[in-house]
Parts: sequence; structure tokens; C-alpha cells
Amino acid sequence: MKVLVIGSGGREHALAWKAAASPLVSEVFVAPGNAGTRSEPRVSNVNISVNDGEGLARFAAGNHIDLTIVGPEGPLVAGIVDLFQSHGLACFGPRCAPAKLEGSKTFSKEFLLRHQIPTAAFRSFTEQDEALQYLDEVDFPIVVKADGLAAGKGVIIAGTKNVAVDAIKDMLSGNSFGEAGRQVVVEEFLDGEEASFICMVDGQNILPMASSQDHKAAYNGDTGPNTGGMGAYSPAPIVDEAMHARILETIIRPTVDGLGEENMPYTGFLYAGVMIGLDGTPRVLEYNCRFGDPETQPIMMRLESDLVEHCLAAINGTLHSQTASWSSKVALGIVMAAEGYPESYHSGHRISGLFEIDDADVKVFHAGTDENDGDTVTSGGRVLCVTALGPDVQQSRDKAYHAAKSISWQGSWYRDDIGYRAIERLKEQQQT
Repeated sequence: MKVLVIGSGGREHALAWKAAASPLVSEVFVAPGNAGTRSEPRVSNVNISVNDGEGLARFAAGNHIDLTIVGPEGPLVAGIVDLFQSHGLACFGPRCAPAKLEGSKTFSKEFLLRHQIPTAAFRSFTEQDEALQYLDEVDFPIVVKADGLAAGKGVIIAGTKNVAVDAIKDMLSGNSFGEAGRQVVVEEFLDGEEASFICMVDGQNILPMASSQDHKAAYNGDTGPNTGGMGAYSPAPIVDEAMHARILETIIRPTVDGLGEENMPYTGFLYAGVMIGLDGTPRVLEYNCRFGDPETQPIMMRLESDLVEHCLAAINGTLHSQTASWSSKVALGIVMAAEGYPESYHSGHRISGLFEIDDADVKVFHAGTDENDGDTVTSGGRVLCVTALGPDVQQSRDKAYHAAKSISWQGSWYRDDIGYRAIERLKEQQQT
């Protein structure tokens, strides 16, 4: 069978790589893909934009694509699954209506309230004066979020009123996030440890993926501006068996059931960003209607069962027949970024060292890359995700950083503390 993966980032490289490993699959196409997907066996790039829904549907129909997997949130929120289904094409992802869980933070928060799913207290605003007046009623720090899609960057943690005022004015004026910031959500700051809980859903049945933990902030110690993610690891030690069951029972199951009750059955990857409080209570920070990036990369490194088989079962409503199997190893991925990211950055720099890595437990997933006269060059802010498997988080981290040090381009940089929370836990366990 033939598979089409829509997207051009590290998540899509990982999904295409895993799909190509399925014995069910003869060929994988990635639209538009990157330099990494172009070099994978049985994988080809197709020069069609993720926003060209009609063009993608024509390609899928004309090339007898048996399964399409949608990577990024933009096409999902825009209704690409609805479009594919109208042409009789199998497409894994949520339809436009339930994808609003990510497309609108106001919709998401109101859904959580309706179904009594634990989350932070919030207010939503379209008028600047009303939002600024609300700041007199809250304690700081506070969180200010752009309502719409902002590539993972539309969140400001405001430690003071002045920072919150600036964030609200900037968002509602359209300066920072355009239409995504025309409405803002001001919500309670939740303290604790964050985890990514990602599942596959077929409208009713749930197949949990491995737990993971992302690093959103740009700099060491989770400081600096928010990014699309600077690294991730799987599994997340904070999500033990008891916490896994609790998140399924109090968050994921009520979400899937609630969407069904509201006539918006959900099929696709469902990602809950969860803050586990100091009291052990998991609360929803946000929903995403797709796999996380960079969580996909370490999770796909650990997945031993067949991703394509899981996707087909979800589309057919038979996900209850599936069991996901996982490597017992820990996977950790380090995002290598362009100078200036997450603000403005330059592209077109030649990347060296990519072919010097000779370790079966290390995989370099491409994100913002392209080819120019035979060279691999940078073409985005997050350029690569260097991912490694190891018996524990310390060894996987050591392998990943060893590999990352052999790769470079002008202005390349990365955080050097990815996985620090898990390593602290590991050291505590070793001392007891």
C-alpha cells in the first residue's frame, strides 16, 4: 500500500520513517517534506504545500494513496480531513469541528468546563480594556495565550502586571500573532511538572502512546521565550502507572466521550499537555489535535508495533483490537536550532557532520532543511532533532549530545540540559 504524510518538519520525518518500516507499505510520499525525508529508503518528497488541500487530495486520488497521515495542525483546523473524506480518501486525523480543540483556546477551555475536566481558571477577551481591567483581579504570575494557532509560541508567562499588560496589548493589536491573537485567554498559572500525553483515537476507543516530556522554553532551566519545543524524551518518569491511569480516567476518556456527546466524534492523534501539580493532580494546559513535535521523534524511536496498522484500525473504528508495543529503552531528542530562533533567523547555511554519525541507536530527524547544489542547508528555525536510544535517560542523553556535537552550521545552537528532570529522578533512585 501507499502512504502520504503531509508536512515538512521533524514530526513528519519521524512519521514517514516509521511508516516506511511497515511491512504493509510499499511507498511513502511526504508533501512537501525536507532534505531528511528525501534521503529515506522508500520515501519520496512531493512539492505540494500543506495548505493546498485540493492539490493534496488530487495527488492522493491520482496516485492511489491508501492512507494519508496529517502532521501539522494548520491543515487539520482548516478541514483537510473533511475534504479527503468527501473524495472517499482515507485520512488519519480529526475533522475540522473537533480540531477546534487546538484551533481555539477559548473553545478548548469552555469544552473543559462543560465536561468538568480539570484545568486552570481562565477568562477570554476580545476587548483590550476589559482584559486589562481583569488584571486587577488576579494574582501573578499569570498566563496570557493567543486564542488561535501560533506555532507553539503564543503563550506568555507574565510574572508581573506590566508584562501581562504588554502581552495583552501586543496580542490584541495583532502585532505578534496576527489573527491568532485577536482573542486572548488569560488563565491561572499552574505550578508543577508538565508531561505530554498523546493517544490515538477512533471516535470511541483510545490507544495511548508512550508518555513524553517536552522542553518548550528556549534556554537552559526552562527559561526564556516559548518555542515550538527544544527537545523531548520518552518515557516521562512522572507519568507512572498510577498517573497514566488517572490521566486516562479524568482527562482523555471524558474528552473523547464529551466530543462524541457534542456530535464531534474524534479520530486522530489527541495530545493533552498536562501539568501535574504538587498535589499530584493532573490538569490540562492545552490540547493539540496532532502528534507533538519534538515528542514524535523519541516516541517513534521507541515504537515497536506498526504505526500504519494502528492508523488504519483507527480510521476503521477497530482501535480496540490494537496493542502498542514499546522498547524498554529511553529515547531523548535534542533540537538544533538556527541562530536567532525563536525570533528572526537566517536560512541557507550549509550543515556539516550529518554523515559522520555511525550509531544504530542514533537517528537525526530533519525539520527545517533543504538541499542546495548537493548540500544540506538550513531552511527553518528548528533545523534538526538528534535523537538517541539508551538503557536509561543518562545514556540516551549522552549519545544524543555526542552526536549533536559532530553536527554544525553557522550559528547553530541547542540547549544542553534536555532531560534534566528525568536525570535528577534517576540520580535520586540510584542514591536510595
